[in-house]
Amino acid sequence: MTSPSRPASGKKPAQKPGDSPATATADAAPAGERIAKVLARAGIASRRQAEEMILAGRVEVNGKRIDSPALNVTSAERVLVDGRPLAEPDPPRLWLYHKPTGLVTTARDEKGRQTVFDTLPASLPRVMSIGRLDLNSEGLLLLTNDGALKRRLELPSTGWLRKYRVRVHGRPDDAMLEPLRAGLNLEGERFQPMQVAIDRQQGANAWLTIGIREGRNREIRRALESVGLTVSRLIRIGYGPFRLGDLAPGAISEVKERILRAQLGLEPEAEPAARTGNVQGSGKRREKTPAGRKARQTEGESTATKGVPGKPPTRPGGMGKPPRQGSDGKRFSGRKPPRH
Repeated sequence: MTSPSRPASGKKPAQKPGDSPATATADAAPAGERIAKVLARAGIASRRQAEEMILAGRVEVNGKRIDSPALNVTSAERVLVDGRPLAEPDPPRLWLYHKPTGLVTTARDEKGRQTVFDTLPASLPRVMSIGRLDLNSEGLLLLTNDGALKRRLELPSTGWLRKYRVRVHGRPDDAMLEPLRAGLNLEGERFQPMQVAIDRQQGANAWLTIGIREGRNREIRRALESVGLTVSRLIRIGYGPFRLGDLAPGAISEVKERILRAQLGLEPEAEPAARTGNVQGSGKRREKTPAGRKARQTEGESTATKGVPGKPPTRPGGMGKPPRQGSDGKRFSGRKPPRH
């Protein structure tokens, strides 16, 4: 039986002259990626912003200005944005940033308020925030240079739990918080069940720990207001496997590439040092054995993965040598015994 999308001969239908890749049939799907995705990966803008730039006529492909994002391009195409060619895309990178209160999580603010991006180090490449934190919210904000990574980590389907410490005015109990655990319907909007725990009562205020997986606009504040609690402080302390830890307000720390790839389930790239058996910068040789590979996996873990379920904390530089023992089986401190 022949496929309905192909002629009986089995040949693909010929593409008409003037047809662009966007109008090709499914059987003749063009190679490459959507132009907006390419721009996002190059760090020009998010995919949505890239589509707006295309509609504004700021993008050219092979010398022709395009007006629709429905176009696939390959590495052989010459793409210009505002007359300038795209630079080679950097590998995806991720930073942990401790957002203080009083900053807007947006590139530009129509009210002239200071933004998160106004305070970042000048040495940082162009970055985008993964999700947002309100003006009066603080804590962990993830930043990336890669639009595709931003989109992936923002999707609820990623399933990563966002955890918050929340101070509320009032005396909550489990019965009051049960609607949040069951899931709310507010103004026709469905909130998924939240993880809610009461940490302590402190005078007229209480501290809660709340976990959500969607991150709707002002979700926690609105949910708590619906049960009669007013939020006076909200701190994000975790986003998936990444933790705020002791990162100071306004400070930023990059997640190591190896840890990022492990958390996203990506295949590790071949490292030149691993191919030659040398550890870059150490001047030592490392055996290409299972033990050597295990040492590479455990050395230099960053604070970004502390507290990740299933990942015990490791000492800097690996587990190190076990303590030496004397002939009596007791631990030997390494100092010479005193002479008597």
